[in-house]
Amino acid sequence: MSIDLGQGRVQRVRHDLKRRDLQVLRVASISPHFRSVTFGGAALGDFTSPSFDDHIKLILQADGAEPVLRDYTPRHYDAAAGELTLEFALHGDGPAASWAAQAAPGQRAVVAGPRGSFIIPLDYDWHLLAGDETALPAIARRLEELPAGARALVLLQVADAADRRALRSAAALELQWAESAQQLVEAVRALTLPAGDGYAWCAGEAGMMATLRRVLVEEKGHDRRAIRAAAYWKRGAAGHHENLEG
Repeated sequence: MSIDLGQGRVQRVRHDLKRRDLQVLRVASISPHFRSVTFGGAALGDFTSPSFDDHIKLILQADGAEPVLRDYTPRHYDAAAGELTLEFALHGDGPAASWAAQAAPGQRAVVAGPRGSFIIPLDYDWHLLAGDETALPAIARRLEELPAGARALVLLQVADAADRRALRSAAALELQWAESAQQLVEAVRALTLPAGDGYAWCAGEAGMMATLRRVLVEEKGHDRRAIRAAAYWKRGAAGHHENLEG
């Protein structure tokens, strides 16, 4: 099912929710605190992920314990090869980060989703992408998908300089790094939004995303129909994921 949003510029597409039992094919260290894990398996035959904004549930089941569910962006899906790649931030000792740190080829994992896709067109005059480390995989994917002639303004909070990677894009890219949440907010506040029809996408910690949305809409006058702010996590809460409206 497809639903037009925001005067037809954005589409929400629903998918059948399926659980998929997959096998780890390979792992790679991207930087000191990021690791990619590539999965394969026959269950990926009808997998789809049309939006960089998609998320799937990684389901971790320990013996005798309730399953742990965490949301991750499909960083890359290769339909021809039947491979799905996720990226994990290895900060802290959470169950998903701990699992990713020890993941090895041959291990198995279960994923579910995506339940739906929020498809933001590529032909906006400009694209603002802002977030913390948890948003880095989605932003990297979006930049790779933007065509030549697009303009991308990217603001990323990544505390460790060693985790600040080169980002590939055919678009004209303007990139700023921030060390802290406060620096990220101030960088967005200091930004002069370009003229024309633009879309702002932000993701990261819930409180910071609420602040960025308020700065963009209330202080800068950006169209509230052309912004998506997603709380990928919330300080003090486990397994939080929320899209902020208003």
